[in-house]
Amino acid sequence: MHSVELNKTAGKEEVYIQLLPQMRALFEGEEDLIANLSNFCAALKEAFNWWWVGFYFVKADQLVLGPFQGPVACTRIAFGKGVCGSAWQQQKTIIVPDVHEFPGHIACSSASLSEIVLPVFGSNQTVVAVLDIDSEHLSTFDELDQKYLLELLALLKF
Repeated sequence: MHSVELNKTAGKEEVYIQLLPQMRALFEGEEDLIANLSNFCAALKEAFNWWWVGFYFVKADQLVLGPFQGPVACTRIAFGKGVCGSAWQQQKTIIVPDVHEFPGHIACSSASLSEIVLPVFGSNQTVVAVLDIDSEHLSTFDELDQKYLLELLALLKF
């Protein structure tokens, strides 16, 4: 499989439903995590045209930039700092309708207006990465995104 086939005029939930089996097929038989994370980001960017989709890996006491799609990003984020560092610290998804109202928001791009960050847990149940998604529109993300993004993340082997 070399592309994602979606009805982009469908509603958000329908796009996720179309995306799930295609991403499952995309990762099937591929063991390389970086390759899978790269395609994960590309498929989500293609499906929803979000501003930025990417991963940060936990390395010692900070998050370090991993595979992503979008403009140049912050390379390192400290534990508990910004939305990404807070999601890591709290070990829970954070949905931010307006990043300007999030205390300590790190503006890697001034075009980003809303954000969702999901912690990714490894086999020992500790956070090993975060999935960070930014939109250039306010109030883009909600619990529906959280539900399906968690399902999509479950397809990956960290």
